[in-house]
Amino acid sequence: MQCGYFERHECRSCTFMGQAYAEQLAGKDRAARAGLAEAVGDSAWREPLASRESQFRNKAKLVVGGTPGAVTLGILDGDRRGVDLRRCGLHEPVVAQAIPVLADWIDDLRLLPYDVAKRRGELKHVHVTGSPAEELMVRVVLRGDSQAQRVRDGLEDLQAALPHLRVATVNYLPEHVALLEGDDEEVLTPARTLAMDLGRLTLHLGPRSFFQTNTAVAVGLYEQARDWVAEQAPASLLDLYCGVGGFGLFAATLPDAPTVLGVEVSADAVASARHTAESLRDSGTATNRVEFRCGDAGSELPDAECVVVNPPRRGVGDELCAAIESSNAATLIYSSCNPTTLARDLAALPTFAVTDARLFDMFPQTPHAEVVVRATR
Repeated sequence: MQCGYFERHECRSCTFMGQAYAEQLAGKDRAARAGLAEAVGDSAWREPLASRESQFRNKAKLVVGGTPGAVTLGILDGDRRGVDLRRCGLHEPVVAQAIPVLADWIDDLRLLPYDVAKRRGELKHVHVTGSPAEELMVRVVLRGDSQAQRVRDGLEDLQAALPHLRVATVNYLPEHVALLEGDDEEVLTPARTLAMDLGRLTLHLGPRSFFQTNTAVAVGLYEQARDWVAEQAPASLLDLYCGVGGFGLFAATLPDAPTVLGVEVSADAVASARHTAESLRDSGTATNRVEFRCGDAGSELPDAECVVVNPPRRGVGDELCAAIESSNAATLIYSSCNPTTLARDLAALPTFAVTDARLFDMFPQTPHAEVVVRATR
């Protein structure tokens, strides 16, 4: 993949840009194997799952810069000035096509971009998520309510310009902090969730629900974990850091499905997971118990024969590792975006032996990847 932004040094986020994709993937796989060598033997590794090298991102989280009527959508440079990246080649076509339309719409509304250096202005970010059905969720992140009415009044024009717009919201982030969103969300459309058809099931994403950036590779990840659950045939499965419930819900569709309990700190994500679980029950796709609770994954560890964890980059940590180690679980499936913390946590789980490992390339053009392992005892 070639990128003019990268070549002009306007954006250097994709550090592997210009390198042949096959070389990128092979290098990531070697790095993951080396970083996990003490915990994962060579025979455990499976072939990595590749991605499209461009047009793979289902979401864009864009910093707004510039001036009213001439905004930039992209990132900030070293001087905290907006760099426009509206033609970035990483985004799925439905997202890529929406970004210039959104820029024009924002210009027409004369929204005032937030100036980070001066700490003034209103419009901070625009988030765009696309579904496999090419529907869109658009979230406008404002500092306060002073320009929110312009967004509300302009919604009809945006819907006319983006006919596949399903969910639109205003998110409020009043603090001067390096965050992409705040806690307060105002939904402007009748629809509150974006349906993500993943083939085997449809997830329902709320505005503040986390979902993997690369839809096709996420499906591969969930299917791999489902196959491992099928081989182990546990009666019960505990899905920690479950997000919108992808791992647990895919397992719930097995012919001989375990009972599933998912635990997640985000109330919005739990609501999304429950929505999908209810749909699976109504359709008869999931016939066993499927439940999701809002809570800290480390605060409770109900008994289960199989534990699935998908923590943030910091990993699981000593306390939860100790709880898993002392539990009755016979199988652990651990999905990680950080091989360093994965290696640390596996070292803290000495009674589990890794039988399978695989890299999933969620993030082409960068050194980042997802690694999932199955460990048993």
